[in-house]
Amino acid sequence: MTQTSESVTWLTQAAYDQLKTELDYLSGPARTEIAMKIAAAREEGDLRENGGYHAAKEEQGKQELRVRQLTQLLENAKVGTAPASEGEVAPGTLVTIAFDGDEDDTLEFLLASREYASTDFETYSPQSPLGSGVNGKKIGEDAQYELPNGKKATVKILAVKPFTG
Repeated sequence: MTQTSESVTWLTQAAYDQLKTELDYLSGPARTEIAMKIAAAREEGDLRENGGYHAAKEEQGKQELRVRQLTQLLENAKVGTAPASEGEVAPGTLVTIAFDGDEDDTLEFLLASREYASTDFETYSPQSPLGSGVNGKKIGEDAQYELPNGKKATVKILAVKPFTG
């Protein structure tokens, strides 16, 4: 999955199907299950001191947030392959960088939405400090990004290739 500047999210068919299945479950059977948990906890009495009730309500809130996230994501999704980048870092690309000019200290990662965190590659969001620093850079260029301590780090773009899933 990748996101472009036009807020289009590119998904493989498998990723789309997986997210759609999750949405269908959360907005159907899971809603019924949580409503039953809340009802059962409500019958236990005083709601102010009812841990089961409060836990179920919190779970319901998290579930509804995920439903909204998935709905928005899938509404803006395009199924297929993201446009190929001609050696330029963009969402949906595998990027290899070298830290501080040390070509031996490298990292390969997928620049994509966190929704598509890959088990094969580290995934950095285009909105993350590193992701926003390298986004739009070409092979051979240096990019800077801010570290959590406020200092700047420099990396060199060594390779960029489209992620094919």
